[in-house]
Amino acid sequence: MRTIVVTGASSGVGLAAAGQLAAQGDQVVVVGRDPGRLGSAMAQIRAAATGPEPDEFRADFESFDDVRRLADHLLAAYPVIDVLANNAGGMLGSYRRTADGFEATVQGNHLAPFLLTSLLRERLRGGRVVNTSSRAHQRARVDPDDLTGDPASWNAWRAYGASKAANILFTAEAARRWPDILSVAFHPGVVRSNFGAGPVTRFFYKVAPFLTSPQDAGALLVWLATAPAEELRNGAYYVGHKVTAPDPRISDPALAARLWDASERACGDNR
Repeated sequence: MRTIVVTGASSGVGLAAAGQLAAQGDQVVVVGRDPGRLGSAMAQIRAAATGPEPDEFRADFESFDDVRRLADHLLAAYPVIDVLANNAGGMLGSYRRTADGFEATVQGNHLAPFLLTSLLRERLRGGRVVNTSSRAHQRARVDPDDLTGDPASWNAWRAYGASKAANILFTAEAARRWPDILSVAFHPGVVRSNFGAGPVTRFFYKVAPFLTSPQDAGALLVWLATAPAEELRNGAYYVGHKVTAPDPRISDPALAARLWDASERACGDNR
């Protein structure tokens, strides 16, 4: 039996993956932000479970304090954490700066997962980290020196793409700095979900005919979380079951190291 933490598991890919993992008999810890959606998700996951009672924790990744409380709970409750699936994330409809002082997209999609993984680092030795990224990273520009953004020039898709590029950079650098943890990132497909900012984008992600089902995307996350380690490549970015080269600008080890150092400074005493 594995202990697997899935963030962003109230809906979509995370919910599907958590349900599939619970059905396999794993100890699943479900993390979500919205109490109503989290409660509904837990009912589905508990119904699917064939092993231990699934655990739940509410956390808003736009708050470093919430991330620290989540890490404290996990460290107190679980002597071993086999997999951390950093799946929480989203797109905003307008610029917002968090109470911690950062643009909310980069904090929720990158800095919070970076902090959570860092806080759990020792507990994850010998385990793995699976980071949900996106093809939206292509042509994104990541500036480690600017994690607050400019409200006047902010764009939802640019901010989202940069945060997904940061997921890939984090994965590659984690493989270099933490070789005792298997780290992978993946593109789940264009998933039918409640994703997006604004009614047009949300409508597209609900009705477009070529969308990937949450169940199929969740199955990919499950494969990355549970496949034998020798079948996966540490630090790699996956599209489907294949290692795929990310955009060349997101393959620069120097940029990955700069982003890591900037993320450590951003998290500060919260690490």
